[in-house]
Amino acid sequence: MSIKGKGVRAQPVGQLLRTRGALAPLIHTAGVLLEAQEHLLATLPDELKDHVRVGGYHDGHLTLMTDRAVWLTWLRFERQRLLTLLRQLPAFQELEGLTFKVRPIRPTYMPHERARELPEAAADQLRECARDTTSPRLKKSLERLASHAGHDSK
Repeated sequence: MSIKGKGVRAQPVGQLLRTRGALAPLIHTAGVLLEAQEHLLATLPDELKDHVRVGGYHDGHLTLMTDRAVWLTWLRFERQRLLTLLRQLPAFQELEGLTFKVRPIRPTYMPHERARELPEAAADQLRECARDTTSPRLKKSLERLASHAGHDSK
């Protein structure tokens, strides 16, 4: 069995992202939801900010997710105020209602910064290779790498 490519060519990213591109509606929706999330976070009490996220928008209803039932109760009590607040945004002027769900909210992943160390012996070998090479660009790169030995390159 062979897999043959169809007559369709890959589209450039710029064309996919333009206003008439295939991904444009998805990117627009993501931008609108991000705007709603930021507007909501700016007005929520500090103790609630880490526990509420905008989940989606469908048929005039915006879904707000929270990670605990106690925050769900608070959101229900504040439904009218939140609706008024969100209707201030141009994209949500016709917002009909809010849907609340309890779902786990994962914190934003921030990778740990790792310190890189170059042992002096490795730096000596890089310098030796740089002396033996004839390519000026390679020589410069090897010397630059060797210069990182003993430095904290954060």
